Amino acid sequence: MSVLVVGSTALDSIKTPRGENPRLLGGSASHAAVAASFFAPVKMVGVVGEDFPRKYLALYRRHNIDLSGLRIVPGKTFHWSGEYEADMNHRRTLQTELGVFENFTPHLSAAHRQTPFVLLANIAPALQHHVLDQMRRPRFVVADTMDLWLKIARDDLLKLLRRIDGFVLNDSEAQQLTGEENTFAALKKIHRLGPKYVVIKKGSHGSVLSGPSGHFLCPAYPLRRVVDPTGAGDSFAGALIGYLAARGGSLEANFRRAMIYGSVVASFCCEGFGLNRTTKIVRADIARRVKELERLTRF
Repeated sequence: MSVLVVGSTALDSIKTPRGENPRLLGGSASHAAVAASFFAPVKMVGVVGEDFPRKYLALYRRHNIDLSGLRIVPGKTFHWSGEYEADMNHRRTLQTELGVFENFTPHLSAAHRQTPFVLLANIAPALQHHVLDQMRRPRFVVADTMDLWLKIARDDLLKLLRRIDGFVLNDSEAQQLTGEENTFAALKKIHRLGPKYVVIKKGSHGSVLSGPSGHFLCPAYPLRRVVDPTGAGDSFAGALIGYLAARGGSLEANFRRAMIYGSVVASFCCEGFGLNRTTKIVRADIARRVKELERLTRF
């Protein structure tokens, strides 16, 4: 089954202790769509400006991503600039230029509306609602978010949680949403808000799933060297829903393994700037790390 990814498409200028790279392909939709494409056909919806490099369009196409929903309009592409500290769990934004993304409203074609698996990547909750208003009975909808929307669009986000099947957020966002410092107490409260499946990401410490069958602790793949963690969370979510779309049977039967695949694809993302590393791997590379992670966690 295919996956619809709706989110931001950006040019990222990133500085980490490992180096500095300007105007890389980035944005939540880019990372998620590439990650999902290793498992299932992907349709991406977004907007870029006339300055968007053609080489990045070619990169999407190499991953067989359907770009019929990517609009190229007059103006500049969304640009984000950020710098990471020595502890790369912390970063600061240096500059945000919304460009054409400021007026982005996702309009879906008939083919997009019938896509069974939907990832609402990190965009304003009002836009996520707008996407769902156009969908035709999707089988599974996952939404991602960020601390900004919890601050300025909390009511919209709470309404969204009643409309989705899965919710992905990091541990600090879970605390901000629920007021709970304990991960498992936060998970219980988030379920009451609507989602059947909740995933709390904990960076280099892995992630936690809560669903109908209880909890699952998903480890992060151990890396000896992290170059740039930008987009790792989006890659995790993209690979997760891509794997679910590719598998037969019930979601419940596949969700834990989908988490593992998400963790592995996110590990590749962290090994290079932007999408530079992720776009150079193949499915066999992912499979090898999945087997290694299984060996490391078996007891």
